[in-house]
Amino acid sequence: VLLAQSGGGTVQSGESLRLTCAVSGVTFSNYYINWVREGPGAVLEWVSGIRSDDSAPRYSDSVKGRFNVSVDKSRSTVETAYLDMSNLKSEDTYLYYCAVCKDAVMVTRTVDCSYWGLGTRVTVSS
Repeated sequence: VLLAQSGGGTVQSGESLRLTCAVSGVTFSNYYINWVREGPGAVLEWVSGIRSDDSAPRYSDSVKGRFNVSVDKSRSTVETAYLDMSNLKSEDTYLYYCAVCKDAVMVTRTVDCSYWGLGTRVTVSS
């Protein structure tokens, strides 16, 4: 299983970014792709999640209305998840991970999900 993350970077407050997570090799069906961010002390904060069939998107209150999650299933062997982040704030500065989970969980522990990407850093300067 491979979760290849890309995107991220440094932007000004109010700007937008797109994070990408290309998922391949998962053998179980109808899984969930979650976006989780890690702050100081390795504390995980669940941000958003979506089913692998591009349904049932969910968001934390801190990003609702600013972030949008989706899945592109146009390629047969790779499912690409996107996290489109707009109106970014300095408090969105984190290391962001995508994770494949069997259940619709609000991820707070690494054991909540089966597979994880390597993470990509988002820095928002005010």
